[in-house]
Amino acid sequence: MNPAHTDEHYLRIALKLAAKSAGWVSPNPMVGAVVVKKGVVVGQGWHRRYGGPHAEVEALREAGNRARGATLYVTLEPCNHHGKTPPCTEAVLAAGVSRVVAATPDPNRRVSGGGAAFLREKGVQVEMGLLAGEVRRLNEAWFTWLEEGLPFVNVKAACSLDGKIATRTGDSQWLTGEAARNFGHRLRQECDAILVGIGTVLADDPQLTTRLTRRRGKDPIRVVLDSRLRIPPAATLLHLKSSTPTWIATTMAAPPEKVQALKALGAEVLFMPDVEGRVALEPLLQELGRRRVQSLLVEGGAEILGAFLDQRLVHKFYFFYAPKILGGKDAYPAVAGRGVACLAEAHQARDLSLRRLGPDLLVSGYLDKS
Repeated sequence: MNPAHTDEHYLRIALKLAAKSAGWVSPNPMVGAVVVKKGVVVGQGWHRRYGGPHAEVEALREAGNRARGATLYVTLEPCNHHGKTPPCTEAVLAAGVSRVVAATPDPNRRVSGGGAAFLREKGVQVEMGLLAGEVRRLNEAWFTWLEEGLPFVNVKAACSLDGKIATRTGDSQWLTGEAARNFGHRLRQECDAILVGIGTVLADDPQLTTRLTRRRGKDPIRVVLDSRLRIPPAATLLHLKSSTPTWIATTMAAPPEKVQALKALGAEVLFMPDVEGRVALEPLLQELGRRRVQSLLVEGGAEILGAFLDQRLVHKFYFFYAPKILGGKDAYPAVAGRGVACLAEAHQARDLSLRRLGPDLLVSGYLDKS
């Protein structure tokens, strides 16, 4: 058999199509679909935006009458329930597709297996399981949110080769180059929310928006940890022309007059339990999950990154290394916090990836939370 005519080949095409929707479809998953008839791709589609047509519908529309008797390759089991759009199973039957190859069942307990069972009852051949792990990796935030009710937590830091994010005088802009910074904005585009501590706001007055160089981006929800509401009313992120909100996570010790001032500026104040006077992170993640935040990008500073690592709340990390050595015991480290007491307690990274971004290096990977 021609390798280009295998189920895996066509599913990989669907997987690449699915990845095009990164950042645009949450809280839905990224899904791609391909219609193939007699070894020829006659229709392709992906879920382009939340509330828009699903990947199967897009692909079947492109295929038209050529879909009759064809095979539909899709990265996720076709839905069989009404949501923002009609069930995809109805579109599959109407198009006359004879076979469906889906990478993975829908993990939602309310609908899992329903689409496949319905199609089989109607005489459509359905196969599932091929490339399931790769589809799960693509939609890791969505799977995590469905299974745990919590966001998938990414942490990001830009540092020197010796792990510093700023010199002893606090000079840090710009440590990494343009390519690395652009990649960081891609991460913002693909995540539902971005989180920093009040220290970062006071030091850098960031926008926390997405600014891509070649295409339009989507701003993440801005989350600031500020247990005493020290954020100044003139802070840039309180005066943005952005379609996404700013949430200030604080404690019950926050001054009421500052709460009202922030609300008047359009920010939402989230009251969280505290641990030693600081916003408790686990309850905050639970609240973000309830608000359908599936993916969270933690950008710092060092104390915030350290706190997330200390509490084993990190799923994935992105460390950008500039070809510079800052030195000095008073230079600012990329990660602070309590840290581990012995090597046996160290955070073990896995599935490491190394990428060159201009003069800089990106090291990314996963951390086991246990």
